[in-house]
Amino acid sequence: MTWDPAPLSEVATLFSRVRTPWWIAGGHAIELAVGHAFREHADVDVLVLRRDQLAVQEALPDWEWWAADPPGTLRPWRPAEVLPPGIDDVWCRPSAAAPWRIQVMLDESDGDDWVSRRNPTLRRAIDRLGAVSAGGIPYLATEVQLYAKSRNTRPKDEQDFAAALPILDEAQRRWLAEALRRISGEHSWLDRL
Repeated sequence: MTWDPAPLSEVATLFSRVRTPWWIAGGHAIELAVGHAFREHADVDVLVLRRDQLAVQEALPDWEWWAADPPGTLRPWRPAEVLPPGIDDVWCRPSAAAPWRIQVMLDESDGDDWVSRRNPTLRRAIDRLGAVSAGGIPYLATEVQLYAKSRNTRPKDEQDFAAALPILDEAQRRWLAEALRRISGEHSWLDRL
């Protein structure tokens, strides 16, 4: 399956039609936070709340949407179909002949709070879930993105952590350390926070 990740400026233009919160996620979110690119990316991730999932379909009605049905099977995401918990990733492309351009990730919420899929006791006000880059692109808060990357870390996750660590303020460090302690009690990043 071929990927040709959409540039962030294109994603921002496409998602400007979405009338619900959305954030650039993954490694691109870390780069937006640190203010510069520092590694290659195989895809581009956009996080939306599960409750708002149909808003992305409506904003890009001519695109193809494919749900990643665990344990890794892609299937068409039909218009107006509500994806249940457990189906958290959707691959998107402008047509059947085009490469994949955007991966939409679905996260949980409860009222005005984001709720971690890994530990439902970990919550955060949705209005504090992200930040906005100098170029006006919303991205997932750095400490929340690092929390997401902390599970089964890969070399690129370690690289993202190392790049982001110097820009984390004390409150962000505390939040991330508490989140890591809640999910595992231990993590190699805790000593550096």
